Amino acid sequence: MTTPYDPAQNESSPATPQPTPPTAQFPQVPAGQYPPPPPGQYPPPVAPPAGTTRKRPWLIPTLIGVAVVVVICCGGGLVLGLTSGDDKKTDASASSDIPAASPSTSAPAAVASSASAPPKPEPAKTTAPPPAKPKTFGIGDKVRGGDFEFTINSVKCGISQVGNEFLNKKAQGSFCRAIVTVKNVTKSAHTFHADGTITAQDGSGREYEADGEAGIYGNTDGQGFLDEINPGNSVKANVYFDVPKGTKLKTITFDAGLFTFAEDAVVTL
Repeated sequence: MTTPYDPAQNESSPATPQPTPPTAQFPQVPAGQYPPPPPGQYPPPVAPPAGTTRKRPWLIPTLIGVAVVVVICCGGGLVLGLTSGDDKKTDASASSDIPAASPSTSAPAAVASSASAPPKPEPAKTTAPPPAKPKTFGIGDKVRGGDFEFTINSVKCGISQVGNEFLNKKAQGSFCRAIVTVKNVTKSAHTFHADGTITAQDGSGREYEADGEAGIYGNTDGQGFLDEINPGNSVKANVYFDVPKGTKLKTITFDAGLFTFAEDAVVTL
């Protein structure tokens, strides 16, 4: 072991001091080796060689852990969505591969029975008959009106006066005379009165009542005025209507009465 460096020993002259190299304090040792430190002293810290960096062993595992957390947090939903979509596609393909049960395979008995049964014939198309037109009656036809059966024998208009030179009735306009046969078709006697039972109508819809006074003068025995007619008997009477001059009658109506459900009878002239 060498002794420590003493500057006094190497002084050659006090007048001309020589610089002491820094490494003269320590003995020369081979490169890469350091002399042992003196007792009670620690060697000086050794600086790393220039151009070298200190390795950090904790850095790489930390970066790997952060990358794993980012993948789990951000990519987990995407992975789950992709896997669920794949599962749905798989289920859809599996369900499409399974053939659906057809009615022919699920119910062979029903098919056999329907095939063996004869086809039902289609119901015949029926068309409702057109409504029957009301029957029209004319001169000479027998029509029912209430308790009586009426027949218009003839109609004449343009009569100015009825009766004789002593007993007569002049028309306000002119008379239309209708010769009517009235027959009792019930099983009991009934009274017939032309006034209020028979009316006449012209082409414009105006209605005319029978003139009772003209009926008294225009009939030899007062026919058509309160005639009591037994069942099966009939009376022939002249019925007069006082109408404006030049009027032509279109229809004559026979009233069925207030105490019957029968319809009125209409004769077209």
